[in-house]
Amino acid sequence: MCGIAGIVTADGNAIDRGHLASMIAMLQHRGPDDRGMHVDQGAGLAHARLSVVDLAGGRQPMSSPDGSASITFNGEIFNHHELREELVKTGHRFRTASDTEVILHLYQDHGAAAVDKLNGQWAFAIWNHRTRTLLLSRDGVGIRPLFYAVVDRRLLFASEIKALFCDPRVSRELDPCGLDNVFTFWTTLPPRTAFAAVRALPPGHSLSWHDGTTKTWQHRRPAATSAEPPIVGPQTPAALRAVLDDAIQIRMRADVPVGAYLSGGLDSSVVVALMKRHRTRLRTFSIVFDDAEFDESAHQRSVARALDTEHVELRCGAADINRVFPEVVWHAETPLLRTAPAPMFLLSRLTRDSGYKVVLTGEGADEMLGGYDIFKEAKIRRFSARFPASPRRASLVRRLYPYLPNLRRQPASYLQAFFHTTAEDLASPWFSHLPRWRLTSRLKLFFSSDMRAAVADYDGFAELAGTLPREYGDWHPFVQAQYLETAHLLPGYLLSSQGDRVAMAHGVECRHPFLDPHVMAFAAALPPALKMRVLNEKYLLKQAAVDLLPTSISRRAKQPYRAPEGQAFVTAAPSEEYVNDLLSNTQLKRDGIFRPEPVASLLRKFRQGKGLSVRDDMALVGILSTQLLVDRFINHFHTVTHATAH
Repeated sequence: MCGIAGIVTADGNAIDRGHLASMIAMLQHRGPDDRGMHVDQGAGLAHARLSVVDLAGGRQPMSSPDGSASITFNGEIFNHHELREELVKTGHRFRTASDTEVILHLYQDHGAAAVDKLNGQWAFAIWNHRTRTLLLSRDGVGIRPLFYAVVDRRLLFASEIKALFCDPRVSRELDPCGLDNVFTFWTTLPPRTAFAAVRALPPGHSLSWHDGTTKTWQHRRPAATSAEPPIVGPQTPAALRAVLDDAIQIRMRADVPVGAYLSGGLDSSVVVALMKRHRTRLRTFSIVFDDAEFDESAHQRSVARALDTEHVELRCGAADINRVFPEVVWHAETPLLRTAPAPMFLLSRLTRDSGYKVVLTGEGADEMLGGYDIFKEAKIRRFSARFPASPRRASLVRRLYPYLPNLRRQPASYLQAFFHTTAEDLASPWFSHLPRWRLTSRLKLFFSSDMRAAVADYDGFAELAGTLPREYGDWHPFVQAQYLETAHLLPGYLLSSQGDRVAMAHGVECRHPFLDPHVMAFAAALPPALKMRVLNEKYLLKQAAVDLLPTSISRRAKQPYRAPEGQAFVTAAPSEEYVNDLLSNTQLKRDGIFRPEPVASLLRKFRQGKGLSVRDDMALVGILSTQLLVDRFINHFHTVTHATAH
């Protein structure tokens, strides 16, 4: 992966090379191996390179042989070998072995439609020197980030928002509606970001800029359901394994060592098992938590032993999360409701220090193949609505959350009433996600009166409804739930704050076989019963993995990746000073986003050891991360960037 940035002007005025150089310097963590700029009249492209493919010949920005187009590209095109062969047959000649040049040649033949041929993860910009048109494009799932801002008839773009702020004309003011999104959906609804002047190019979209006019269109949508007949039969597990194995093989293509993240769960373990079939020596990386409630090291070690990998562990405790959280928010560039990105930030540092730039991960399996608790919850809530007096309700809740000891200890009467479902809920287009979004929305009670007034007329759910596909209402409820996860939380949080942003903070590229378009299309053609059989999640994947992994792993119930939350910020640690400063009454009043009194009450609750609920954890993490965002990006941006540069 890399970092990209650029500036184009509507009037053809000269590009400020100083601003362009500052923008790409801001992204050096994404591309520590090389840096380059290409400046044309009215356009400038910049690139910070992480060398993974064609180490000697893949320098960027890169121009086409005839000089008609130039590109700056962040990503990997996994089928570039096959595409190159097709292009050579039609007369194209290549100067490098890079996937970047393949995109340029495809653009010469197909224009913006070139992206339809790509199997990969990308964010790129192509400047057409002849038509003086800029093309921006982002992969279909949203694995790689791309942001832009339009100011004074000039468009600026970059892999990360902080690079855009190198131009002082781009406002750093927060967007209250963007914050409302985060404190409802966990992420902003693109093109919104947390900043009013900055837009995110949505996943699977392209944008053109010509003479000051922008046009945006969707070139790819996450596969939710298929027009093909459902895939079902005794051969189905083998078919899933075959298509996943193909996705893994092409993601192991690199001119540097490729490792894997190993969580101890089914998804990453399957990826590692299939990788091991193609590579004798394989390095795996895992997080070990000090707190047994979150630790999965026994399962990780079991897989590492069974598959004979060279296993490396990162030990993480609450104090480590406290210490690095400001850096995590700086890289995430958005409020966070969970601390889970912090251990991933530390793991990527360990990975890079171990000499690895590329890892494969298990992200996407839960969305594609039905692994999340939210899918089970929806089933149980529908059951509860049909059978409100059923004594099975309490046992179903206990079965749903085996990893939450506090909930298991609750009396049956409490669990019996745990899920309350109304007729209005059942009719909602986002029935599956109502409990999550309602719980998160309660955090907005901490908003100040000015903040509440700023979003009083804003309806995030209406905005969300406008993004739903026309055929959404005809889909099976399970498919609707999958789509909501894949279209929003996956790109907006899991692949971003918990993925690209914390991995690329240390120049580590994550690749996700379960998000290969062929794997996604295969999953879309599966009936829901093969994804979740009653409450048995990822049923088909477990069948496909039966002879790949120890039984203790292949049959293991899913345990979500979790980390120490709010309590991490109230334990004695040297870095606790920033918590006290940013959550002080004085600072909260000055920043004007949250009410000081309830925040003080929340802090007292944690310091007395009473902050045990999910809501309390999300509230403290969300408020603190928002305050960090304001502190780093608004109050002290130039101080932080100066310190980062040195």
